[in-house]
Amino acid sequence: MAKIYLTDTTLRDGSHTVSHKFSADDVKKVVSALDSAGIDLIEVGHGDGLTGSTINYGFADYDDFDIVKAASSVIKNSKLTVLLLPGIGTVEDLKKAQNYGATAVRIATHVTEADVAAQHIRAAKKMGLFTVGFLMMAHMASVEGIVEEAKKMESYGADVVYCTDSAGAMLPVNVKEKISAMVKNLNIPVGHHSHNNLGLAIGNSLAAIEAGATYIDGSLSGLGAGAGNTATDVLVAALNKMGYKHNADLFKTMDASSNALIPVLESKGLKTNTNLDAMILGYAGCYSSFLLHARRASERFNVDVREILIECGNRKAVGGQEDWIIEIANNIAKAKNN
Repeated sequence: MAKIYLTDTTLRDGSHTVSHKFSADDVKKVVSALDSAGIDLIEVGHGDGLTGSTINYGFADYDDFDIVKAASSVIKNSKLTVLLLPGIGTVEDLKKAQNYGATAVRIATHVTEADVAAQHIRAAKKMGLFTVGFLMMAHMASVEGIVEEAKKMESYGADVVYCTDSAGAMLPVNVKEKISAMVKNLNIPVGHHSHNNLGLAIGNSLAAIEAGATYIDGSLSGLGAGAGNTATDVLVAALNKMGYKHNADLFKTMDASSNALIPVLESKGLKTNTNLDAMILGYAGCYSSFLLHARRASERFNVDVREILIECGNRKAVGGQEDWIIEIANNIAKAKNN
């Protein structure tokens, strides 16, 4: 199986959800948590890309470059990326973002207009940035059409080209057709970005991986424009269960959502729809009724409730075996204290 590289776009695509009001302190908290979790690329900035703060796209409360600078101040391992839409952002904006700490850029165009990205992709490569071509509204192109546009981005020097389901309109069969054709015809990696408008974001991301995509987007708790994106935390759990190699730590990714993002959202009067308790029950393969017992045992023995549930799953515990939960929690606590 090929290794999968994750891009988290909570602080760019998710910026739409908060009307582009992530502050520098918000960004530091979330970026630090994502970086610690092993996410490969972290995208920040206005939802519509660098300098998208306009009357057309919505004014941000904070300058894009201050946001990039804040993210750069806490990032240690991940690539710090920005989005640039030719016509909104310029090469000069990209140079400024690089000066403030950006190490990667995604150059985004409509799926039939890759040629308008030529200047920007070439400039980004000349600047030494990791450069991604981002073909948006991919459902509007034929298989042959998206391959033709992707090959243009490859010829300009892109390191990766994305099939981007901006509208959340694609079905798994559509994703497989387009990604397979791109993988077959390109000599660079292919990526996929899903939206959840049809409730298919995770399914489409997995379909993309099965078709050969190795760069996949997500956002914590699925935060993003419209119905949101593939949830990074859920995606990591699914990849673990499927045996794919990647760099992310599941618990730390969940913690990035629970301990970093959600408090930021709550401070703005917002909530997410993702239920990470339910997710970990599915990950572990446990009855939902085990959760309350596991929480009590977690508090009693001061161990992580997720470790208890996963061990219950490993033992294939079923209803009537709730007494195991105490034993498991006790064993985990003893192992940690030895």
